[in-house]
Amino acid sequence: MTVTIHAPATPAHPGTPDLHPHGLPRPGRTLVMGVVNVTPDSFSDGGLSYTADAAVAHGRALLEQGADIVDVGGESTRPGAARPPVEEELRRVLPVVRALAAEGAAVSVDTMRAEVAARALEAGARLVNDVSGGLADPGMLPLMARAGVPYVLMHWRGHSAGMQTNAVYGDVVEEVLGEVRLRVDAALEAGVPPGSLIVDPGLGFAKTPEHNWELLGRLGEVRALGRPVLLGASRKAFLGRLLADRTTGEPRPARERDAATTAVSVLAAAQGVWCLRVHDVASTLDAVRVTARWGAEAAVAARAPLG
Repeated sequence: MTVTIHAPATPAHPGTPDLHPHGLPRPGRTLVMGVVNVTPDSFSDGGLSYTADAAVAHGRALLEQGADIVDVGGESTRPGAARPPVEEELRRVLPVVRALAAEGAAVSVDTMRAEVAARALEAGARLVNDVSGGLADPGMLPLMARAGVPYVLMHWRGHSAGMQTNAVYGDVVEEVLGEVRLRVDAALEAGVPPGSLIVDPGLGFAKTPEHNWELLGRLGEVRALGRPVLLGASRKAFLGRLLADRTTGEPRPARERDAATTAVSVLAAAQGVWCLRVHDVASTLDAVRVTARWGAEAAVAARAPLG
């Protein structure tokens, strides 16, 4: 695989919207989004930040590590997970969003429900991260049209309880891109501002490990959609399987996959991805800063006269 390292001033794709006017950071490199799971059953850190106080403390720690955005979610989307009632999701999410936003943090709310998104925006969230791309709740796209805030539209083929049965593709990249384009078109038709749309190929959602690797290997085609790209590979099962114990064949535990996540982060940042959603902010921030500096020097060298 040939990787071209982009200078930090280079957008993810020519014509990609600039999300800075929405109040999101613009540090001249790939952004780092830290994960705050306010759930008892997340695949990676279930229960770690289950109480509001613990979640706020975790969000503060991620910000201290340098997170540009913190992504607060109250519903686990691991394969097989059951959905909480909307009242429970609101109970989990709102105090955390409110507290972190009051301290000046750029907060994203990770939800598929329009009611949760609306209440979180009222509490100070600046971005909505919807893993269903508007398919789970018909009220989401109209809300995003009214709100006009940055909106992450992810590739999705159904809720967690049965999503892996939908991991059937001919050409996974072509089909994922085609389905994402349909959701982008639906968002635009609903009145969502073009400059607020962000896309996510949905690694691990209705995809096998092989599908995830194919999408990463052809990440340039995702970027060619002309939208900022959010990528969430952090600690996911396809990394654990790649790094399985050589003796037992057991996948590497989720919390021991950060070095592998950092490797993905470097390659994705070099490809011009807009933002990386990760659990370990410190290592990813180091990685994207190094990648940005390398890209800047490569751009200078490319402009230098020969001889």
